[in-house]
Amino acid sequence: MSTPNPENKRTPEDFLELLERMKLGRLKVYLGYAAGVGKTYQMLCEAHQLRGRGVDIVLGLIETHGRFDTAAQIGDLPEVPVKKIEYRNITLEEMDLDAILARKPHIVVVDEVAHTNAPGSKNKRRYQDVLDILAAGINVICAFNIQHLESLNDLVERATGIRVRETVPDLFLKQADQVVTIDLAVEDLHDRLQSGKIYTPDKINWAMEHFFQSDNLSALRELVLREVAENLDSKSEAETVQAEHKAKPHPAGIGPGVGRVMVCTTSRSPRAKTLLRRGSRMAGRLNAHWYLVYVETRQESPLQIDSEAMRQLTEVMNMAGELGAEVVRLKSDHPVAAIMEFARSHNVRHLIVGRSKQPGWKRWFGKPFLERLLDKSDGIDVTVVAFDEE
Repeated sequence: MSTPNPENKRTPEDFLELLERMKLGRLKVYLGYAAGVGKTYQMLCEAHQLRGRGVDIVLGLIETHGRFDTAAQIGDLPEVPVKKIEYRNITLEEMDLDAILARKPHIVVVDEVAHTNAPGSKNKRRYQDVLDILAAGINVICAFNIQHLESLNDLVERATGIRVRETVPDLFLKQADQVVTIDLAVEDLHDRLQSGKIYTPDKINWAMEHFFQSDNLSALRELVLREVAENLDSKSEAETVQAEHKAKPHPAGIGPGVGRVMVCTTSRSPRAKTLLRRGSRMAGRLNAHWYLVYVETRQESPLQIDSEAMRQLTEVMNMAGELGAEVVRLKSDHPVAAIMEFARSHNVRHLIVGRSKQPGWKRWFGKPFLERLLDKSDGIDVTVVAFDEE
């Protein structure tokens, strides 16, 4: 009689988790690089085709932005009425999540998933509404532009000079079953803008002088093409690794692939969000699990740090979770030892830290944190992020 392989053991909870995943709806994303490239129009075209084949499909929310062609394309597609929310004597219209869940169509179409919902809504962002819809077993077709992808936030600002405030975590895009790139030459997009197909005449010149500058659009267009190519490469590599792992299981404790990614932060790290975006992109390229690790020393205990530092730390941890990281809090007065012990016990091969602005006089009392970390990091690649001066 053969002896069961411990690597292949599965608990009843594992099977239940598998069944729950099978109940999730499927996600299709239309990804563009700017307003007016045709994401919403193409979603509506697909909705008409699916309805013509007898599929129960509804519009959860469509943003026409006053564009005649887009509005005309809605036609006779069934829509779930928007929910009206009163806020500071203003009536705001939002997607009615509860009505969609009660209606339970086969597919729902949702536009502008980076949108921030009105105060009082169940979720802060519309992409979170989409996740609730998927969790209910309803399939979703949605759209957003590449500049709203969280891990690209710093890169988009450097390329265009524009800081995007509404973002979608990379994990949202990674769980998409299908990503469709809506591409359009920059010259053609300019023609659409100048002919009044994107904005009203009074906004055209302003748009051409700001966001719709050729250099900005070319940079964003390149980001879309690169992002989709990297997603395809990472999925292909993941499938190859999984096949190799099934054929030849790795030793216990060592996972397949190139190891996991870990980002380190403190309560007072001024650019922790930049480190998170770097970690998210690296983990995405490697198709690897990743961690945000915070070491709570006596100086970093909740009783010692001020309320502003605690607020920032909580915000960073919440953002890490949205980006798909596992948040880990370690208690130790020896942060380097704690970090390296965790890294080696969790198959971390890539460590990301920020360059410290520690004053030179502090070095008289011993090696700075980064130097001690590098001394102990044999076998682990350390990426030191040097921040631009503010």
